[in-house]
Amino acid sequence: MTTVAPPMLLFTRARTSIADERIFIVKLAVLAVLTALGGVLALRPEPLATVLGVVLLAAMYTHAVELQHQALHHSAFRASWPHRLVGVPLGLPMLVVYSHYRVRHLQHHRYLGTPQDTEFFGFDTRVPLTRGMLLRGLFDYSRLASVARDVVRAATGRWRYEFGDISPTMRRRIVTEHVLLGAVILLVAALAATGHHEQVLRLWLLPLLLAVPAHFLVELPEHVLCDTDSTDVLRNTRSIRGSWFSTWYTNGNNLHIEHHAAMNVPISQLPARHPETIRYAEHVEKTYLDFYRQLWQAVRR
Repeated sequence: MTTVAPPMLLFTRARTSIADERIFIVKLAVLAVLTALGGVLALRPEPLATVLGVVLLAAMYTHAVELQHQALHHSAFRASWPHRLVGVPLGLPMLVVYSHYRVRHLQHHRYLGTPQDTEFFGFDTRVPLTRGMLLRGLFDYSRLASVARDVVRAATGRWRYEFGDISPTMRRRIVTEHVLLGAVILLVAALAATGHHEQVLRLWLLPLLLAVPAHFLVELPEHVLCDTDSTDVLRNTRSIRGSWFSTWYTNGNNLHIEHHAAMNVPISQLPARHPETIRYAEHVEKTYLDFYRQLWQAVRR
């Protein structure tokens, strides 16, 4: 009987190097340039330029949350303190509060495959798939309303964490960031009320409406149609090899088995682990199109 050697690299921890840090800084710079370009186009009078600008802004707001995801794992910089400094503004356009996301997402890693799973974005991959369920997840604008409620609760001293106990320090951070988000929303509302509503619509509201479904499509392949009753990352998570573009745009979210196997490994180190994923994991696709074909067939059944 032949025994298969266990994976050697996939579960190995690794520190963030100066090269990893530089790669992340370059990603931030690319995000800034493309966001600025989107803003310029969105404010142009030509309808085509406006549409392109709004779509580009939506794409960048989605991409920013994927960069925020790396920051919350503290795998972008060698020191810990820059992660919150960078992570908080990355989530503001999509109303994602960094420290709240961090607490719930780290619990998701700890409890994946159990009823205590607390994934931050609320699509439940453990229930049977239907077209209606996918549509509700795709257009999950109710999350924005729940964030607004949390902002009010934080500002009035009534915010509480719903998924267990957290430290007083983390609670203070989450409350502070909700209040900061509330201040940003009030500032934007004031700009709209003083005659800048067209700019607010083009630069934020319309891109936000598009970014919600875009982000859902990025996140959906992670665990859906996998063995969500298992705690084995080789069975309960999916990786997609993808292209250089999809790897950049999702900030390595396509290599999700590699990420769950060693969650604090810098994203730029994950591609080297993919050959082991292909060898040992159950759910590995070549492209996003392959995954969505598989999803469509499952929904039709």
